[in-house]
Amino acid sequence: MGDHFEKDQHALLNEGEENEMEIFGYRTQSCRKTLCLAGSIFSFGILPLVFYWRPAWHVWANCIPCSLQEADVVLLRTTDEFQTYSWKKVMWIYLSALHSAFGLTPDHPAITDEEYIINRAIRKPDLKVRCIKVQKIRYVWNNLEGQFQKIGSLEEWLSSAKIHLKFGSGLTREEQEIRRLICGPNAIDVEITPIWKLLIKEVLNPFYIFQLFSVCLWFSEDYKEYAFAIIIMSAISIALTVYDLREQSVKLHRLVESHNSIIVSVCGKKAGIQELESRFLVPGDLLIMSGSKVQVPCDAVLIDGSCVVDEGMLTGESIPVTKTPLPKMDSSVPWKTQSEADYKRHILFCGTEVIQAKGACSGPVRAVVLQTGFNTAKGDLVRSILYPKPMNFKLYRDAIRFLLCLVGTATIGMIYTLCVYVLSGEPPEEVVKKALDVITIAVPPALPAALTTGIIYAQRRLKKRGIFCISPQRINVCGQLNLVCFDKTGTLTRDGLDLWGVVPCDKNGFRDVHSFASGRALPWGPLCAAMASCHSLILLDGTIQGDPLDLKMFEATTWEMAISGDDFCIKGVPAHAMVVKPCKTASQVPVEGISILHQFPFSSALQRMTVIVQEMGGDRLVFMKGAPEKVASFCQPETVPTSFVSELQIYTAQGFRVIAMAYKKLEMDHHAIALMRDKVESDLIFLGLLILENQLKEETKPVLEELISARIRTVMITGDNLQTAITVARKSGMVSEDQKVILIETNETIGSSSASISWKLVEEKKHIVYGNQDNYINIREEVSDNSREGSYHFALSGKSFQVISQHFSSLLPKILMNGTIFARMSPRQKSNLVEEFQKLDYFVGMCGDGANDCGALKMAHVGISLSEQEASVASPFTSKTPNIECVPHLIKEGRAALVTSFCMFKYMALYSMIQYVGVLLLYWETNSLSNYQFLFQDLAITTFIGVTMNLNGAYPKLVPFRPAGRLISPPLLLSVIFNILFSLAMHIVGFILVQRQPWYSMDMHSACTVQNESASKLITPPSVPENVESNGAFTSFENTTIWFLGTINCIIVALIFSKGKPFRQPIYKNYVFVLVLVIQLAVCLFILFADIPDLYRRLDLLCTPVLWRVYIVIMLSCNFIVSLVVEEAIIENRALWMIIKRCFGYRSKSQYQIWQRALANDPSWPPLNQISHSDQPGCGRAVSYSNPVFESNEDQL
Repeated sequence: MGDHFEKDQHALLNEGEENEMEIFGYRTQSCRKTLCLAGSIFSFGILPLVFYWRPAWHVWANCIPCSLQEADVVLLRTTDEFQTYSWKKVMWIYLSALHSAFGLTPDHPAITDEEYIINRAIRKPDLKVRCIKVQKIRYVWNNLEGQFQKIGSLEEWLSSAKIHLKFGSGLTREEQEIRRLICGPNAIDVEITPIWKLLIKEVLNPFYIFQLFSVCLWFSEDYKEYAFAIIIMSAISIALTVYDLREQSVKLHRLVESHNSIIVSVCGKKAGIQELESRFLVPGDLLIMSGSKVQVPCDAVLIDGSCVVDEGMLTGESIPVTKTPLPKMDSSVPWKTQSEADYKRHILFCGTEVIQAKGACSGPVRAVVLQTGFNTAKGDLVRSILYPKPMNFKLYRDAIRFLLCLVGTATIGMIYTLCVYVLSGEPPEEVVKKALDVITIAVPPALPAALTTGIIYAQRRLKKRGIFCISPQRINVCGQLNLVCFDKTGTLTRDGLDLWGVVPCDKNGFRDVHSFASGRALPWGPLCAAMASCHSLILLDGTIQGDPLDLKMFEATTWEMAISGDDFCIKGVPAHAMVVKPCKTASQVPVEGISILHQFPFSSALQRMTVIVQEMGGDRLVFMKGAPEKVASFCQPETVPTSFVSELQIYTAQGFRVIAMAYKKLEMDHHAIALMRDKVESDLIFLGLLILENQLKEETKPVLEELISARIRTVMITGDNLQTAITVARKSGMVSEDQKVILIETNETIGSSSASISWKLVEEKKHIVYGNQDNYINIREEVSDNSREGSYHFALSGKSFQVISQHFSSLLPKILMNGTIFARMSPRQKSNLVEEFQKLDYFVGMCGDGANDCGALKMAHVGISLSEQEASVASPFTSKTPNIECVPHLIKEGRAALVTSFCMFKYMALYSMIQYVGVLLLYWETNSLSNYQFLFQDLAITTFIGVTMNLNGAYPKLVPFRPAGRLISPPLLLSVIFNILFSLAMHIVGFILVQRQPWYSMDMHSACTVQNESASKLITPPSVPENVESNGAFTSFENTTIWFLGTINCIIVALIFSKGKPFRQPIYKNYVFVLVLVIQLAVCLFILFADIPDLYRRLDLLCTPVLWRVYIVIMLSCNFIVSLVVEEAIIENRALWMIIKRCFGYRSKSQYQIWQRALANDPSWPPLNQISHSDQPGCGRAVSYSNPVFESNEDQL
């Protein structure tokens, strides 16, 4: 209905972003509203309930389509595969209140400049603004462009010059008031949801409404006991859910409440500096940062001075980060794209902590408010928790289909019941009750409660292993994982780096390694000075803090750090600058110390950092450190040793982390801060290499081996050097010794030349290094044809991944099929890669330490964070033990939980069908089961089985195949169908046979003999005194037979369906469940064989001859044996199913398996020692594989 719209009635909200939505305009019509109100009254509240479940129907019923400009209601639809609907009322913000405050008129200068969205949104002359609020974000109607736009952020198109000019001296009071009114408060308000609201939301779940219907029906039939039992079970289930949701709400509220009440200093254009509460901040305000340990209450761009910030809350890494001011450039390009450097180095993110603020030239540190409230980085993180991405798991869709099948079966039963009871002349109310009864029998009301218990038990087992879960429904998804991506540093390898040595170089090339293990100090020289000063370390409360790599490097020099005093005076050097000095014991150091004048901080996008320093009484120098290839590109070519590539490979091949260093002298007449980065970073002199050791964690290799042996693909995604990543992949077992690594390298389009891609085989050669025999990586030029035999892995960098995505999208799926090592990947690329794997129908797990993996952790089907920082809230799973041992545990528990869910579905279906078949057979005789008989089956049998069947733990070994991921898979369906047929056959046989017995008589109330008379005399009907307690409406031989067959069959089915190996612990290990089954079976057999008249009367049973009871046991035994044989020999026989698949030519429709088959038959794949160009046929985009670039909110972090 919502698809046939004119252009002005339909638009896109947040186009290209993760939370993109379609928006449709509607206008409320009073006559439609009146009709809906009448419908609500006459339907006794059913219509509003339907509208609550289907928001789009509410809008379509109450409103008519109109243009967005005239709409008073908007209908929103997500553009993802779920297409979820919601609706919002269009609200008005009136600025007339400001007229009396400072005489705001339509031609006031504060609102005439229509360059800004905020002024375009004001409707003149009546001074009001149309807006909607979606997922905590406010959108205003842009009158000029005719669309809803996000408010609460500075415009993206602003250039740095414009930011400095327009906001550099603050906003006027009028501008602040207008912005406050339109943008709303700068607060991340997560209200604690009242319990009554949570309760109503939970109770209005369609399933609980069905339960309410069932309970009302049971009360009308005087079936009070089970009705009360269901009420108690549902109440417990609702209470637990509400408690969990309330706990999460409180936790989230506490996480953000401190953010909303910070006192900040704001500079106004005329008012000067004033202190106010952070909730009054608006985009464009000028913040004055002072003091240390200050929480940042919004996203702000630094325009003056520098700050050291702890971004642990956002990134998961509590490493101080240096922020530099946004340079004032003349160009009109947007400030975010004005330089190749990462724009985030200028932004102070909301929720982070300013450790140190240093003003430039004795002025204050100034920052312009960029984003407020939920538009900020922290707000985005909180919104991702409040509005998680819905999960598309086939199991849940199949569950709905499964329930619909049961409803269909119930409908057939209802029609049959109506026919039988109407023809037998029963009163209408009795007919309706019996017909409705069939629904509650065929659709088990206890199903969701039983499924939930399985998830709760799995969650509890994970908690014992230190794995915490904020999204319990994802535990089942863990059972389907077949590809796991790992971050390298801090995940596969240890966090800390040890400085192994340095390789200095001179005009003749590299010199001998200086090893720090010997304890010798590094001799004085530019390399020593670079190590002492080229870092972003800070001195806080007398301790040096910063990046672990910087810390190790600085400690190796044995120098000291201090802050210069007020008397410190060197031309161009600010007071309170960072100074590094040689320690007193150091000899032969000709300088007193080095003062760090200016830093261009490290950024992963640039892969380097640079500092400008002043030697005390000496030269002004520039030092650079970073990725070796990157640093070498800034150096004078003649200073880079000719053996640079081979030397680098020697160390990276051994898994060392290698950092290069370079320097140059600077003219003294330049002001350090005024220098542009590109001027500083040129014509450098190469100094040498820093070799750092990054060891594998002990648990890494065995865990990866376990996953690989279980045929779960493992992939490494790292920001580190490609060669180092290849070596770590080999050492960890991700790439085995007999497997080959093919390096994919690309070149971007430059001028007239098209983008190119090349494949080279990485060969291992033995190379003697300093007396130790080690491997180093060499690119082999000549390759024989037999290299294509056996398995291979692709290794590529983030740059190559980007070029392939843009220019070689047809090759991307082929490369991903064997892509194992992805190095130098940015956070955005990590998310893109996870999404590309998902497009190939892989179930993707991502395990990272939270540092820059947030986007990928959120994107993956299962994200596992090894960090306990707040950033880990984006991840469904968090492990307390900081190693990857949690991954196989999670997969095992996921598989066990998934199998348990299937067992429960099968059992509940069979229990329903056993009752359904029994009741419909009895309806033929216008009979039924009595309330106590139903109660015994529902409560004493099924409820106990439902609670204990799920207690099986996970099997300790990962097998090389996954459990079925769908309820409608042939083995599962056949299992249910066969067992229903066996039960149906047994019930029909019992029903017919009992009527053929010589002692059977319609008007008899017992076939038991007094004092065990012989079977031959059983024909004589004995006289039994009538008892007021027996219920004549139900007692019959058919009823007794059907009840015993059905009740004991429920126990048999539970035993057959309770799967053990290979995904769960064997059934005998579930002691509680076995005990429950034994007790239940013993009680049933006792009732069957014990001649206790009172017990029989209570259960509305008739006494039958012992021989008939033996027949009942024989029928049940036959059913058990046949079911067990079929289950074990056919349903659970994996080899048989593989043969059937081969016979019928069945092939998996998963994208990755289709590609696997295609590549296996392609003799030209993988191409080696070839170079392909994007303009060649077959390499470009002329393939149907879709590859839209994933735009994540990572940019806002």
